[in-house]
Amino acid sequence: MGLFEKFKQGLKKTKENTGSALNSIFATFRHVDEDMLDELEEALIAADIGAMLACETVDEVRKQAKLNKINSREELSALMSSVLAEKMTANDGLKLTTKPSVIIVLGVNGVGKTTTIGKIGTRLTREGKKVLFAAGDTFRAAAAEQLSIWADRCGAGIVRHAEGADPSAVIFDAISAAKARGCDVVICDTAGRLHNKQNLMNELSKMARVVRRELPDADVETLLVLDATTGQNALVQAEAFNAAAELTGLVITKLDGTAKGGIAINISSKLNVPVKLIGVGETAEDLIDFVPEEFTKAFFE
Repeated sequence: MGLFEKFKQGLKKTKENTGSALNSIFATFRHVDEDMLDELEEALIAADIGAMLACETVDEVRKQAKLNKINSREELSALMSSVLAEKMTANDGLKLTTKPSVIIVLGVNGVGKTTTIGKIGTRLTREGKKVLFAAGDTFRAAAAEQLSIWADRCGAGIVRHAEGADPSAVIFDAISAAKARGCDVVICDTAGRLHNKQNLMNELSKMARVVRRELPDADVETLLVLDATTGQNALVQAEAFNAAAELTGLVITKLDGTAKGGIAINISSKLNVPVKLIGVGETAEDLIDFVPEEFTKAFFE
């Protein structure tokens, strides 16, 4: 299955949710008028693109449709997908050029954070990279066990401490092990639940200091994993984590399980952070690189 087909499959529920509205708009399309634009804005809001972004998008469509004399549904669909793609932050992929490089993975419990780490590890080991997992979520015993299973499955190493240990100590030991073993990438799990935002900021800051102190010249990706099915709550989480850590990218999971896939566009646009990967299924192959143009094209296909 090609990338575009995976995007289409991942957006199936979203398209079913907004499809009748969009189909109605396109089926009766004669020319761009205010009634049609109002209906289009409502359909975008229903897909969780967000009221402000939907309004901005429709305003831009109004201008360009008049300027370029849009007169077919195909042209309108192409224009819509182009405008929305431009609203998103461009994805330049994972930057992992140093040896070792570091990926710090953040997210609340239940979003698929540990599974995402396993899938990324699987991808990297298949590319021939030597990967080491750091079991930094020491507050939840099952997290280290789950990560160990993924490590065995994909051929990655793992560094873990006892439950309740200092997460930053795990990161320190993992970096030391990576240097000694000649690893290419260290992927760090983090706690999905801390007592308050101040604790969250303090812990993330401490972990980042350890990474920068031990690997001052390393490429570091700080990825936030979000569950697409939580809709606007995912945006709230993203805003909180972005305030606590300098996010370099987003991973949107369970996109195939939501009727509101526009949340990916909404969050990237609002935070000016690229969506780097999206999950559209259970297997490692279903964690795919995000391409804004292909995504928005599939959105309206």
